[in-house]
Amino acid sequence: MIRIFLLLPLLAAAVLFLAGLDTAPLVSRSASISPASVAEARGLLLSNDPRRLRRGEQRTAQIPVALIDEAFNHLATRSLHGRGAFALVDEAGEFRFSVPVQIPGLSGARYLNLRAVFHAEGGRGQAQLASASLGSLPIPPRLFEWLSVSVIKIAGLGEQWQLLRKAFRRLDFVPARSAVAFTYVWERGLLERGRALAFTPADKQRVEAAQRALASLLMNYPVNARVPLSEVLPPLLAGPAGEETLQQRRAALLVLAAYESGKSLDAFFPQASEWPRPRRLKLELLGRYDSAQHFSISAALAVWAGEPAANAIGVYKEIDDSRRGSGFSFADLAADRAGTRFGELLLRDSARLNAALRGPLRDSDLAPPLGGLPEYLSAAQFERRYGAQDNPAYRQVSADIEARLAALPLYR
Repeated sequence: MIRIFLLLPLLAAAVLFLAGLDTAPLVSRSASISPASVAEARGLLLSNDPRRLRRGEQRTAQIPVALIDEAFNHLATRSLHGRGAFALVDEAGEFRFSVPVQIPGLSGARYLNLRAVFHAEGGRGQAQLASASLGSLPIPPRLFEWLSVSVIKIAGLGEQWQLLRKAFRRLDFVPARSAVAFTYVWERGLLERGRALAFTPADKQRVEAAQRALASLLMNYPVNARVPLSEVLPPLLAGPAGEETLQQRRAALLVLAAYESGKSLDAFFPQASEWPRPRRLKLELLGRYDSAQHFSISAALAVWAGEPAANAIGVYKEIDDSRRGSGFSFADLAADRAGTRFGELLLRDSARLNAALRGPLRDSDLAPPLGGLPEYLSAAQFERRYGAQDNPAYRQVSADIEARLAALPLYR
């Protein structure tokens, strides 16, 4: 009898779960990230650089609603294969979340749809749950808190959530600016804990090993030698099929991206200052240094942050270049997309990648021909000819790039 009594809450939760499933998602959207959100995130990081904050310093960050919306959707996609959305509605913050659920014996798709509305208490600046629902069923606040914590833990974000709560001081919704004001207090240990959450001790060992491997590999060439990227990748990514090799390859792409961008890994791994520095060469892809750089960085972004982030950052970089750099380049975007596809291949199809790495591997296997793709466009020229990403002219060139990629056996 006691056992049955103890099982009642679990049975009730199961009944609530099944009753709350819907046949349509509450949130239906792509996993894409806009270049504008990349720019906003970069600006926030620059103005709140933890390396420049003093212990105990209090800061308020004005976070655009659109950035929170896309970040929440990205986390929902990456961590739970679902979709998420955030909006300010009548001076309240509304989170919506949908994840597909497979139920044996039930035909058709089913979705777990969660909705939660929060108010920010004016005096205390604390977020207070106003209402929550699972599908069409209202959820008591305590049950919602339990569900939220469970979802966060299932997504593997439990420690990050605790870290955020420790720094948090107050929250204010600012509809006039379409933003959320987040006030926090910086503690020195937060950066170290953040690094520890982002990279495990095993990650650190793999990255150090990859750095040493790259340094050793490049010692075989004279300083400033022009070397095809396809000549460097096979030995750098060599290894038998398996999970450990996959993780080693992720580390190798991170090291290669840092090398190609001229950035140090010290910000992520303080011990990296003691690691050997790879010799400076001119790695090239299809005879171009910039293409090798774009390919390598996008490949690393794809395996560490996901394809949507890699694509968005690539487009953002070109838009930024059109304003104050070498100009917008669809050739660079093609190299970005090739790197992203390579990173996705590394994660999803090790057999095909292993076959390619056994070689012979050529640059033309990694990236499509770049001839005929518009380059060196100023901001005014880009705006006049292509406008925005949803412009038919822009989509036509993007489709051309995708067709060129699809013609490569490696990415079919």
